[in-house]
Amino acid sequence: MARLPVSSSDSSVPRSLWQRQRWLVLRRLSQALVLLAFLSGPWFGLWIAKGNLSSSLTLGVLPLTDPLLALQTLLTGHLPYSAALTGAAIVLGFYLLVGGRVFCGWVCPVNVVTDTAAWTRRRLGIKTGRVPDAATRYWLLGGILVAAAVAGRLAWEWVNPVSLLHRGLIFGMGGGLFVIAGIFVYDVLVASRGWCGHLCPMGAFYGLLGRTALLRVSAAKRSACDDCMDCFAVCPEPQVIRPALKAVGQAGPLILSSDCTTCGRCIDVCDKQVFKMTHRFDQRSE
Repeated sequence: MARLPVSSSDSSVPRSLWQRQRWLVLRRLSQALVLLAFLSGPWFGLWIAKGNLSSSLTLGVLPLTDPLLALQTLLTGHLPYSAALTGAAIVLGFYLLVGGRVFCGWVCPVNVVTDTAAWTRRRLGIKTGRVPDAATRYWLLGGILVAAAVAGRLAWEWVNPVSLLHRGLIFGMGGGLFVIAGIFVYDVLVASRGWCGHLCPMGAFYGLLGRTALLRVSAAKRSACDDCMDCFAVCPEPQVIRPALKAVGQAGPLILSSDCTTCGRCIDVCDKQVFKMTHRFDQRSE
C-alpha cells in the first residue's frame, strides 16, 4: 500500500536549518535594519533616521521618542518639545499594541550582547551564579524615575547601556565599551540572563506595556511536548513558558506574561513543533 505524503509540519520530519533558526535570523535582521536606518546617513548620505533610539526623526517627518525618556524628562520638571511628545505617544501606542518587550527582542542592540553571553555560558557549561530577584529591575526603574524627579536631571541616560551601545555603534565606542563588556562578563560568569532578565529598567518599563499585546507565542501543540527542556534553555525569560506549556494556573496555551520578549527562540529549538507565533485571541490547542 502506498504511503500518504508526510506533512511538512510533522514533527517526525527533520527540520531544515532555516526552520531551526528562522526567528533568530529574523530578529537579527530586524536589529540590523534598525541600526542601518541610522547609519545610512553618515555612511551613504541617505538620512532615513536622524538621532538614535532615545529620540529620532524618521524620513524627515516621523518623530519617534523613547517613552521612558519622555517620562523622565517630565519628572525633571521640563516639558519636552511637542515633536518629542508626539514621538513618545507613537512609540507607546505601537508597543501597547504589539507587546512592549518586542523592543527587547527585536530592536535593542544590547540583546545581541546578552544572547551571545547566554550562548557562551551554555558552551562553557557554566551553571553556577547568583541571580538577582526578577523584581530588582522594577526597583531600579522606580529608582531612575525618583532620581530624575529629585535631581532634575536625566541621570540614567548617562549610563543607559542601550543608549551607550547604540550611540557607540553609530558614532564610535568610548567609555561605553566598558559598560557593555561589564554586562557581557556579568551574564557569563555571575548571573544567567542577569541584565535583561533581572536588572534592566528599560526592560521593566517595556514589560509593563505588554499586558494587552496582540502578538503572542502559543504552545498550541503542548500535548506533543517530550520535556526535553530545550525551550527553557534558550528562553531569556524561561519562567513565562511553564503556565502555557503545562497548563499551570491557566487553561489556554498562550504565553500571557508581559515578560515574554516574543523572540521566537522556543519555536526555533522545539523539534516537536509545540510553539507557534500567533495573536492573543488564538486559544486553540492542536
